[in-house]
Amino acid sequence: MALPFARSLCLCHWGARRLGVAAVEARRGVSFKLEEKTAHSSLTLFKDGTGVKYGLVGLEPTKLALNVERFREWAVVLADTTVTSGRHYWEVTVKRSQQFRVGVANVDISRDSCIGVDDCSWVFTYAQRKWHAMLANEKAPIEGIGQPEKVGLLLEYEAQKLSLVDVGRVSVVHTLKTDFQGPVVPAFALWDGELLTHSGLEVPTGL
Repeated sequence: MALPFARSLCLCHWGARRLGVAAVEARRGVSFKLEEKTAHSSLTLFKDGTGVKYGLVGLEPTKLALNVERFREWAVVLADTTVTSGRHYWEVTVKRSQQFRVGVANVDISRDSCIGVDDCSWVFTYAQRKWHAMLANEKAPIEGIGQPEKVGLLLEYEAQKLSLVDVGRVSVVHTLKTDFQGPVVPAFALWDGELLTHSGLEVPTGL
């Protein structure tokens, strides 16, 4: 009888480990890369689609494959993974950029628009050394966070909230109340420098 008991004990331990893995996976946020076919011609993706770089001239539009999903007027790129439920956290490393926007957008946002200027996107914008929350072209100033090296975003779909997170202090700086009507995707706009995304992260304790 010792062998079946030992096997049963082993299976119990295996099951507990699997439950632990599942619990960790459940806490992890959405994992994504940037979707090249949505990227404006002035943007170049790098590091296996996790980073985006702005180029003043950019790629010749005539050399790009025709794609109705590409942003045509503004330097915007979307992520390749939609969110329809749950709490998700990702971070963005900022390199040599003084003007950018980070947030989420409806998957069907107009490709002739910029994120933050309509009611289909919710963003935090950094320009002229100042932060603002932005929705439908309305800006609200954000205090308590300076020029970033890295920032976090916390998306709470059911709670209808998007928060800007101070990574160093692991604290919410500002929260946008939203009105999601369908799937949304992480969204980025960039007018200089580089942004590097870090997704598939656990929501930090305390947020």
